Amino acid sequence: MKTTQIKIKANADFDAALTPLAAAGADLLLVFGGVTFFESPKLFDAIKKQFPQTVIAGCSTAGEIAVDRVYDNSCVVTAVKFGAAQVRSSTTEIMGMQDSQDAGSRVAAGLPKEGLRAVLVFGTGVAINGSALVAGMEAVLPQEVAISGGLAADGGAFRQTWTISAEKSADNQIVAVGFYGEAVQLSYGTFAGWEPFGPARKVTRCDQNVLYELDGESALDIYKRYLGDYAKDLPGSGLLFPFEMLGEQQEKSGIFRTILGIDEAQGSLTLAGDIDPKGYLKLMHSSTDKLIEGAETAAKSAYERGNKSINGDALAILVSCIGRKLVMGDRVDEEIEAVADVLGKNTAVTGFYSNGEIAGSTFLGACHLHNQTMTISWISET
Repeated sequence: MKTTQIKIKANADFDAALTPLAAAGADLLLVFGGVTFFESPKLFDAIKKQFPQTVIAGCSTAGEIAVDRVYDNSCVVTAVKFGAAQVRSSTTEIMGMQDSQDAGSRVAAGLPKEGLRAVLVFGTGVAINGSALVAGMEAVLPQEVAISGGLAADGGAFRQTWTISAEKSADNQIVAVGFYGEAVQLSYGTFAGWEPFGPARKVTRCDQNVLYELDGESALDIYKRYLGDYAKDLPGSGLLFPFEMLGEQQEKSGIFRTILGIDEAQGSLTLAGDIDPKGYLKLMHSSTDKLIEGAETAAKSAYERGNKSINGDALAILVSCIGRKLVMGDRVDEEIEAVADVLGKNTAVTGFYSNGEIAGSTFLGACHLHNQTMTISWISET
């Protein structure tokens, strides 16, 4: 496996910028960029011209990751040439949030099952239920197939996000890439680094991803009380104070939920993924140092799970949450540096800051939608 990576500026000549990648050849092209790269057809047209037979996948972001740094309003393109492994792609259009589970089933059904080892998926970042998307994919895919990926972003605007495939760049497209063959290896790592404050509170009324009551009281009232002065900046300030989901016995899940919206009239909070109606929620906060430590822990987990007998390069796809980026501010590069140091110089690093992360859970194992979490998909060949 061989990887080649470039970073493109918004005012660049796309054809000229892509030429070195085209010369190297690619089975898979991963594209992560600011929304401006997707709002016009210029980038997509240049990519299709130079990579007519290549599997293409990626999305718009709230920050692009390359090597050991984070960039804004750029486009990071990574070409992957496999030795023995093969890749196939599948796409579907999503018709709003209520279509999330069916869209997951459709995009998974589009991938041949024989020899399938892992799936990388990129979904829209608005008008989608990421938990339902994952559930739909799991209903169709063989149990042993690992799923990872993330939801597109638009710099924190939460208005319009984009994905890209070999077919098109669009704001309503789900893109999945299947990895095939015994040679391909995928391991994942997930960790957050958030710390609790306040007691665990019982979910007493919710509907999928809308939280109405905790301990029989308005969820919005409780949330505002804990946020204090930050409450006046809701829903934006909700990115700094996610919930951790706990089980019926208040056991940890390692799954966090970001607040995407509030409804003053109903006293409700709209979260970025489904809520366990029988579980508990605990409010969280963090510091930059704790989040960096969490990213390092995720990298160690991916490395320890992976096969060290690597033939050629390895590729790490990092999907981290925009909320983490807001907390870390100018120190956000340190999160990426921590991951790169663990995975080593033979691992090419790419990825993006997202509206939701998709990977296995540290505590629960199976694939879930995460928020506020560093997730790492480490791909290699043996």
